[in-house]
Amino acid sequence: MNMKKLASIITAMTIFAGSAFADEGMWLLPLLEKMNAKAMKELGCELTPKQIYDINNTSLKDAIVQFGGGCTGEIISSEGLLVTNHHCGYGNIQKLSSVEHDYLKDGYWAMNRSEELPCEGLSVTFLEYMQDVTGILEKAEKKARKEFKDDEEKVMEAVNLAAEELIGKAEKDNPYCTVDIQSFYDSNVYYLIVYKTYRDIRFVGAPPSSIGKFGADTDNWMWPRHTGDFSMFRVYADKDNNPAEYSPENVPLKAKNHLKISLAGVQEGDYTMIMGYPGRTTRFQTSPELKFQIEQNDIRIAARTIRQDVMLEDMLADPKVKIQYASKYSGSSNGWKKWQGMKLAFDKLNIIGRAEQEEAEFQKWVNANKKRTEKYGTAVKDLANGIEAGREANNAFTKAYETVYNIELTRFGINLDRLAQREIRNGKDTVAALLSAYEAIAPQYGDYSVGTDRKVAKALMKHYRDIAEPANYLKNIPEDFATMDIDAFVNCLFDNSVLTSAETLKAAIEAKGADVLNDPAVKVGMSIYNECLQAQMLTMQSSQDLAKARQVYTAGLLEWKDGEPSYPDANFTMRYTYGTVGGYSPKDAVVYKHYTTLDGVMEKEDPDNWEFVVPEKLKELWKNGDYGQYANEDGEMVTCFLSNNDITGGNSGSPIMNARGELIGLAFDGNWESMSSDVMFEPDLQRCINVDIRYVLFIVDKFGGAKWLIDEMDIVR
Repeated sequence: MNMKKLASIITAMTIFAGSAFADEGMWLLPLLEKMNAKAMKELGCELTPKQIYDINNTSLKDAIVQFGGGCTGEIISSEGLLVTNHHCGYGNIQKLSSVEHDYLKDGYWAMNRSEELPCEGLSVTFLEYMQDVTGILEKAEKKARKEFKDDEEKVMEAVNLAAEELIGKAEKDNPYCTVDIQSFYDSNVYYLIVYKTYRDIRFVGAPPSSIGKFGADTDNWMWPRHTGDFSMFRVYADKDNNPAEYSPENVPLKAKNHLKISLAGVQEGDYTMIMGYPGRTTRFQTSPELKFQIEQNDIRIAARTIRQDVMLEDMLADPKVKIQYASKYSGSSNGWKKWQGMKLAFDKLNIIGRAEQEEAEFQKWVNANKKRTEKYGTAVKDLANGIEAGREANNAFTKAYETVYNIELTRFGINLDRLAQREIRNGKDTVAALLSAYEAIAPQYGDYSVGTDRKVAKALMKHYRDIAEPANYLKNIPEDFATMDIDAFVNCLFDNSVLTSAETLKAAIEAKGADVLNDPAVKVGMSIYNECLQAQMLTMQSSQDLAKARQVYTAGLLEWKDGEPSYPDANFTMRYTYGTVGGYSPKDAVVYKHYTTLDGVMEKEDPDNWEFVVPEKLKELWKNGDYGQYANEDGEMVTCFLSNNDITGGNSGSPIMNARGELIGLAFDGNWESMSSDVMFEPDLQRCINVDIRYVLFIVDKFGGAKWLIDEMDIVR
């Protein structure tokens, strides 16, 4: 930290320049009044910043949750009813499914509270408040430097102690809450954040995947879109409305706030706002960092293509495998397709060239002033050097992680060994430690097909051999790895391991005890783990150097752009983004309008393609025009619409609201033409794809027959 540097950052953060694009930015809630209020009002917002975020009174933020640690959801009734994306609930729906009760394939609707299904391990988190503590930590650092001079270890100890004191006080003042301090603007600003997490979450309903995942991989990141991407859950609490572990005695949460739902629909140019938990953006990156990102993505794309092809073949051939691997495949393919789009967007939009131009302009500004040169003169060069220093080790890690680390059998071996060794260090005998480790990993076998994994292992080991440097080959496999018969090696590994099922593993522990740690899956698994760990260790110094250089560079950028609105990179904290409804033109002579309808679902229907199967009941409702109160003024059943709100991964499931804060849809995707958006915002091309809330309610009511849920909501026109 640096006090003088902080002063310039705060100045840059608190001055609003109306010339910036209103649709760009993932804004910090406590700064809306200072930075965004005027622009929001001019664009059409009817709410004050206090109505959006207020720590003393109920506000919109009280209806928004982080769902499952990686998505966003929103409360839509006073009794804890929650809606998020289908793909956000996908893993939990998969866990609840079986061949006999396939909720992914068939959908599910609870028809009363007793039919709501507990979701083991699922939680939702509410934001209580955020507090800027930068000044407090800076003061602690200044005092420590005066006392300890250049002893960096003691200085950091003093700063960490100040942080711990802040956290301890906040925890004491906020029972049932967790407290964290997170950095923003590349460790130039710090906020203390108080959260409340509920862990009794129950599955209420979702459409079949033929609606909730309509278009699947083909339509992912694409427009026009027709996916009914939603699922519903309910938050439960103890009798005093406090967080509690699952219990039949728990009751639906008495929500502090919930969103009203609008049936008015959207028109081009309407004000829109989104609140949610965007995951990671890197909009302060330099050109060397961007080039290396593409290099890393190429490694990931190639490996995932191989793995996904094997998984999909088995999933289409076996309904059981389809359930077991549905969430794994979906999680892998989402990033896989995004990275491909990112590479295309980088080339088409000259992202790296534009970054190089900005760096040159920044360096020119730095060099024009002696003080600036002293502070920021080597920042760009230091970042480039840091990337180069860590390139080889980072690539070695990514190659191993994306290939051999994704062999599930050996990952069982890794987890068994690491968990058991930890228990042994804590004083347990080996057998007891192994049994404890077994209990931890046994549930994972429910989503495991040994046949599929064997095929994946053969394909990935061959690929790893093709791409890895010989010096990085796994250390605990035959020395002739470069020439050996990998099919034979994998068959031997699987045929001789007791980790191929939960039953054989438990029996082996009880019969052989410590000898299980010599299982070939454990030996090869730990070889993979150690290879990845070694590569990570080699990157530590370069990562630390990069972090320091990045802190300096970001501080310099903020000072350089003093007077412009500034938002930090996304980091899974709640953000606010605002914009308008609108279509776009992806290329010459092509114009996309801002919404799609159910007619488009029928146009895409292909009974022979699992991605585009349409349920008979949905076709019947469409043929009869039986849309109830959910059709637009022209009698159309709107499915999805576009806005120019600035979002990224983690925003999935976020509410998109109108100017009055009423729910009009759920954000679920970005468009293919702006896959570079995590590093650079493109106002003419970047769009947020939203499922229209009227389509959500239509599916719940007319398709699912769960009108009791509709009756629970506050619906306005």
